[in-house]
Amino acid sequence: MVSYKDLGLVNSRDIFAKAVDGGYAIPAFNFNNMEQLQSIIQACVETKSPVILQVSKGARNYANQTLLRYMAQGAVEYAKELGCNIPIVLHLDHGDSYELCVSCIELGFSSVMIDGSSLPYDENVALTRKVVEYAHKYDVTVEGELGVLAGVEDEVSAESHTYTRPEDVEDFVKKTGVDSLAISIGTSHGAFKFKPGQKPQIRLDILHEIEKRIPGFPIVLHGSSSVPQDIVAQINQYGGALKDSIGIPEEQLREAAKSAVCKINIDSDGRLAMTGAIRKVFVEKPAEFDPRKYLGPARDALKALYMHKVRNVLGSENKA
Repeated sequence: MVSYKDLGLVNSRDIFAKAVDGGYAIPAFNFNNMEQLQSIIQACVETKSPVILQVSKGARNYANQTLLRYMAQGAVEYAKELGCNIPIVLHLDHGDSYELCVSCIELGFSSVMIDGSSLPYDENVALTRKVVEYAHKYDVTVEGELGVLAGVEDEVSAESHTYTRPEDVEDFVKKTGVDSLAISIGTSHGAFKFKPGQKPQIRLDILHEIEKRIPGFPIVLHGSSSVPQDIVAQINQYGGALKDSIGIPEEQLREAAKSAVCKINIDSDGRLAMTGAIRKVFVEKPAEFDPRKYLGPARDALKALYMHKVRNVLGSENKA
């Protein structure tokens, strides 16, 4: 059993409480490799923002669970080396089983998500409660989910939205004991959220009704990438073939972050930024074969994107 506290990590309880009171959201950035992790820490240290390092089941399989633990521990030391001891959470994103959540807790995760949203309501409650009972023994925080997001990202996929029913949230929170709740209000997973001509609109009315029913309770938004059109154009300019897509408008996310939404997940935008930078190097310097020469620019592009998100979308700058 590895305690996250021995790795220098924190759980989400205190930083969420401060975010709800302060009207901002904590960035939850997914990572799979060293360059992504460096970008996240550099961006959050320079903006003095707390951060949640998110690991999906797919990332865990890709990078290896043991390496990820030491990378997270290294991230804490790296932040100190850069000059700011920011709060860092290591979080399992979309855990799909009790066993996976337990394994992550035993390997040093400070927060886990159990996603039972595809199950019947009572089964979701039972599974979430089981994870909460285990996690809380080790002071690990737990995120649950009500409602289903459309889209595809790693192992998570759904054809269409099932909006969260505000009338369910109070009962769910009470019965499960979760520390935060992911809701479905129109955000979606992946880079292909809305087609051109569609009006992207998240259901802030549902969010505000949920806030009334569980005032002050930490709310989470998944699938909140904005799919920057300049980055999509860059990818296609340098040989990519991305279909037209529109993401979640940043002004809508900023409005949500001013409410009880205290954690906003952003993954696809980062993938796009890195891909655009790498493709540019490959086209402009076709003889280049040193990974550092294309992963370095990709890291810089990702850092710039994340600094923008912290400052202009999430509002978490100087909240560390």
